[in-house]
Amino acid sequence: MNPLVTVYITCYNYGEYVEKAIQSVLNQTYQNFELIVIDDGSSDNSREVIKAHEQNSRIQIILQQNKGLNATNNVAIKNAKGKYIIRLDADDYFVPEALGVMTSILESDPNLGLVFPDYYYVDIEGNKTGSHRRHFFDDEVTLYDQPAHGACTMVRLEYLRELDGYDESFSCQDGFDLWIKFIKFHKVTNINRPLFSYRQHNRNLSTNQNNILETRRKMKRKFSEKHLNPPDTLGIIPVRNRMYNGQSWPLFEYQGKNVLDHRIESCLNSNNINHLIVTSADQEILSYLNYNYKDEIRLTILKRSKELASYDTKIDETIRFALKNFNKTPDAIAVVSIEYPFVNSNLIDEALDTLMIFDSESLISVKSSKGPYYRHNGRTLKAILDQDKYTSHEREALYQSVGGIMVSTVKAFSKNNSLIGERVSHLLVNHENSFGVLNEFQFELFKLLVATKRNPEKSENPTLRSVDF
Repeated sequence: MNPLVTVYITCYNYGEYVEKAIQSVLNQTYQNFELIVIDDGSSDNSREVIKAHEQNSRIQIILQQNKGLNATNNVAIKNAKGKYIIRLDADDYFVPEALGVMTSILESDPNLGLVFPDYYYVDIEGNKTGSHRRHFFDDEVTLYDQPAHGACTMVRLEYLRELDGYDESFSCQDGFDLWIKFIKFHKVTNINRPLFSYRQHNRNLSTNQNNILETRRKMKRKFSEKHLNPPDTLGIIPVRNRMYNGQSWPLFEYQGKNVLDHRIESCLNSNNINHLIVTSADQEILSYLNYNYKDEIRLTILKRSKELASYDTKIDETIRFALKNFNKTPDAIAVVSIEYPFVNSNLIDEALDTLMIFDSESLISVKSSKGPYYRHNGRTLKAILDQDKYTSHEREALYQSVGGIMVSTVKAFSKNNSLIGERVSHLLVNHENSFGVLNEFQFELFKLLVATKRNPEKSENPTLRSVDF
């Protein structure tokens, strides 16, 4: 008789941790499982530790040359005999009740495809340093743009095989590809209880933010091209002629073009923007545009009033002005700022892909703010949302808008009379993409950075290696 659950452990040079991971599976209170341990070409003592269990009939050991995580995940799927499957990374470990709790949830609902728990943070020595608590999916979550943890998520194996498993073209994988597949085709939920310990150290995949974000961008693009119909999108670039140290910011030149040219190029190179409007109240900017872009059929130049360009007027007024002067009604709007010079066409595409994948009304680009942040209450400084406590609650996470990209469906904009609707998803960007030039200090810093930086439009994932903001 086949086991109900297949647990598999993937190991690459985690000989110091893998025994604890194995024992955490063997010591489960729920015992109707099989365990597959896969060593992915380790060069440390991992294989010796793993092979010490080769006499245990409940454990299948697979030793292979290094294939990478996604290929290894598919090896486990191919060999699995269970109804459900769950991966445990070799440096993490379950609490004793983990399999029993997750299995009971899946068994109680035949329509449920995936379930995932909260977790503890532990250090290299296994000491608890905190815990991570997710939203209550059953009564709080309707927007699924915050994925499950890549490991320790239990999945109905039949559904996973129907979705062709893991995409091996992505070398960096944190479970995001699996997540966006499942939320489109199957029901998902979580368990608000920590059921595993996530070990934090400098070898964690999740610490490499740039690789994670770049891989997610490619996953979204591939998913959108395969499953979704792209909206007819109008890009809008509002331009004020800000002056920094006597120099015009829109017309400041670097790498052979000025700031405005770079931004127009990024929009026209986007796969998702069908037409572009550039609007300004400044005559110097308008003259430059009319001279240099008069033959660009995908670009419309609009003069807006000084009232629309004033700092106390909301961007919504400029959007209404642009839509009124456009010859058709698009499906979506993308407002792209010139104040964030490292936003490129790939990021613009990702913003619109994200809007469609998560079926949201609006989207803003953000960066995660770690905090803790404090508010003065007249008597003392008090941590906002109790961010200085041991437990990290997802509902208490803070995001800072970085303003580079804002998108919305036209339907939602018309309904809400605002670019920011009721159902707003987010695009998490890295330090570089979140860098804005909003004052003279940032302008001077920008000039220093671009002196050694390659062209952002020529790179899929441009990175400022010399400065960490």
